[in-house]
Amino acid sequence: MSTYDILIKNGTVVDGTGAPARHGDVAISDGHIVEVGQVSGSAARVIDAAGRLVTPGFVDIHSHLDAQFAWDPIGSSSCWHGVTSVVVGNCGVTFAPVRPDDHAKLAKLMESVEDIPAKAIMSGLKWNWQTYGEYYDALDASPKGINVGGMVGHCALRYYAMGDRCLDSKNHPTDDELALMVAAVDEALAAGALGVSSSRILGHRTPEGQPVPGTFAEKRELFALAYPLGVRGRGLFELVPRFETDDPANWAKSQREIDWMAEMSRVTGRPVTYSFFQFPHLPTQYRAVLEMTRRCNAAGANVRPQTTARGIGVLFGPQLRSPFDRNPAWRAMRKLTVAEKLAVYADPVRRAELVREANENGPFADELERLYVLEGPDPDYTPDRARSLPALAAARGVSLADVYIDVMLASEGTAFINHPHLNPTFEAVEEMLSDPMVVLGLADSGAHVGQIMDASQPTWLMSYWVRKRGLFGIEEAIRRLTSDTASLFGISDRGRLAPGARADVNIIDFDRLRLHMPDFIHDFPAGAGRLIQKADGYDYTLVNGQVFMEGGEHTGALVGELLRSGVDLRARA
Repeated sequence: MSTYDILIKNGTVVDGTGAPARHGDVAISDGHIVEVGQVSGSAARVIDAAGRLVTPGFVDIHSHLDAQFAWDPIGSSSCWHGVTSVVVGNCGVTFAPVRPDDHAKLAKLMESVEDIPAKAIMSGLKWNWQTYGEYYDALDASPKGINVGGMVGHCALRYYAMGDRCLDSKNHPTDDELALMVAAVDEALAAGALGVSSSRILGHRTPEGQPVPGTFAEKRELFALAYPLGVRGRGLFELVPRFETDDPANWAKSQREIDWMAEMSRVTGRPVTYSFFQFPHLPTQYRAVLEMTRRCNAAGANVRPQTTARGIGVLFGPQLRSPFDRNPAWRAMRKLTVAEKLAVYADPVRRAELVREANENGPFADELERLYVLEGPDPDYTPDRARSLPALAAARGVSLADVYIDVMLASEGTAFINHPHLNPTFEAVEEMLSDPMVVLGLADSGAHVGQIMDASQPTWLMSYWVRKRGLFGIEEAIRRLTSDTASLFGISDRGRLAPGARADVNIIDFDRLRLHMPDFIHDFPAGAGRLIQKADGYDYTLVNGQVFMEGGEHTGALVGELLRSGVDLRARA
């Protein structure tokens, strides 16, 4: 009989392909899955998975953990939600290629776009690289609890080739500068980068308020950067597109964006994926964008819209900011501790001042209906109007600020106000998730650390859309979280439970899946803080054949690997 390193027995195996779940075992040796089915034999460790789901580890394709791995090798909060592989380098903001004098520029750009403190980046990174290949080698050498792969970012490429000239949106690369950018992309792909990323959304700005480098790049530049993808036959192009328009009846700009993405895909033979969400001021635009993409794909393109499983929400609360901070008395409280803020709320005189200011200058009118109370122990992210500040204020006959203060006092400062500024309606999210073109992403792990906490997306997908709503079966949900994302990014040996695949595995108590409330802690370099969120229900998470998380706690294992395109890690093992 065979002897294995780990034998997972008696589980409900959901293999990541969408195939029906089945009762069975999973045997693991030397970091690989060697058998799936009814397995006999001994093992150094046997895990009884009776009554549990056994799934591949989740593959999160849209994270911004680029810097965080330097001081947080387990990749939290992703690690608490079954994620075993992440992609960094999204949205065009990366730390390579970089010239020695530009370290602070890229750090400040990352802070401006993704709300990751520049002081933490500068003190946490070694910056012992210039080319992307050197950066990738440094990432490879660093200890990691989960697997990580990255894309080379357009912003860094432009800085590298054009210097500060790239910041003026009217400037475009010369032939020599463009050739240098293309060569840098090719060097990154040769080192194993998973693709190229860019941003065209007007909301992504430099610290000085300018659109980020590449926002207004011409088609010539974009296609040149994608050219090495086609030559090497691997990698993809990821971007945040420019779908904003002031005229909801005119989708011409969106059509032009989709058209060039589709052409790029056809010309290179490589996939293109773009960030996709419902804008509050354009509530039906997403349907038109889906139809445009569908038509282009029917004509031979491979373009995948990428969305999330709930609203993308900014959080307010005593641990962070309040919805009323445009007022002086509220704004002056930002540096107070939670306990100090609660003391102010409980003081009748100071409370009256806060309420008066908020009544005179409250949230903008279009925000009012999208401010929802988020309370523990099992936070509900649905946009239920009954939990909105205006509805609660009307029901109680008090002001919005009174409701806010009462909620925070009652929860002892642990509650939040959730403001879903993108994907604000769940009807839209349901339509997006139901479309087979749409890929699951945008968890933004590691980004917007003082504003957003969406790394819990896998747990919400399974607990809400599968268990509560029955939108699709657990097999499809797991496929969306594993093989679908892995295949799109060319990560061929992850995302499936099959002989020969890397042994990234979750053992999940499906009925016990539950989100914890977000929390704000200070564990970044230079004392910077961030939001985190944990979950119940993940009994075990294995990475490369070793138990990485057990009962929600890190075991100490740091066996994550660098994900390189064009490299079969099974051949290297």
